[in-house]
Amino acid sequence: MSADRGRDETLESTWSTATPMGTKAIDPQSIRNVTIIGDSDETTRVVHRLFRRFARTGSGTAAATVRWVTDCVDHTIHIAELSSHAPIADLERSIRVADGVIAVVNAAVKSTPRLGTILRLADDHQVARLCLVTGLDHPAADFDRCVRAITETRGAVPLALQIPIGTDFEGVIDLVPMWALEPMAVEFYGDHWKVAEQWYRDLVATVMEQDVPDPDAIPDLREIPPEQLHERIRCLTRIGDAVPVLCDAAPWSDDIAPLLDAIVRYLPSPMHVCQPEHALDY
Repeated sequence: MSADRGRDETLESTWSTATPMGTKAIDPQSIRNVTIIGDSDETTRVVHRLFRRFARTGSGTAAATVRWVTDCVDHTIHIAELSSHAPIADLERSIRVADGVIAVVNAAVKSTPRLGTILRLADDHQVARLCLVTGLDHPAADFDRCVRAITETRGAVPLALQIPIGTDFEGVIDLVPMWALEPMAVEFYGDHWKVAEQWYRDLVATVMEQDVPDPDAIPDLREIPPEQLHERIRCLTRIGDAVPVLCDAAPWSDDIAPLLDAIVRYLPSPMHVCQPEHALDY
């Protein structure tokens, strides 16, 4: 369940917007260059959902460029995809030159050794990371196992920003804005709300740890504005201390908004990366 809806969304194929007077320059700080890495079927499905959402058909190989508005600011997101089964040298090269990486992991697959490889390579090259969990509608799906796999990876502290609900995957709960949805959401989600509340407490304790070392001193959950959590998550992600974890949309939904919002809010622009390979080409 996403708190942000009704955005102005357009699919663009260039770095700039054509206008009758010429070309409109794009603020480099509003650009996100990300590479989605995972099983080729999974990454292609995610990219194709972008094209379906914007009523376009993609080839499955070319990078997608999306214009997206988050928090009333226009952003340009360039998204490339790469199979996690590519040779390690190719994986490392692609990760090294990316501004941000989205690791796609299938919750129904018990062993995901390449997930750890992707996260470690990104950590080695100081590249910010997100994780997108797919396959949640499969009977064997185990979201907790995916989170544990990230926990066991060097340099990766998972921050679950969404959790799946229902044994048959009825949808997801967005944790960061959840208190803004009370009391309607409490009634709507029923017993799932208690589970979400515990996940939210764990999220707050993790992201506020440096600001509030004493857990007993953390403000009441309802008093923490979502903007404060967004800022802490952004800082931890960009310095490589945390990996935000998102749930892929249900098969009957083309809702890609939470993923695009997370890319914009938590991953850096080319102006905020320090590697010499991250050259801004515009």
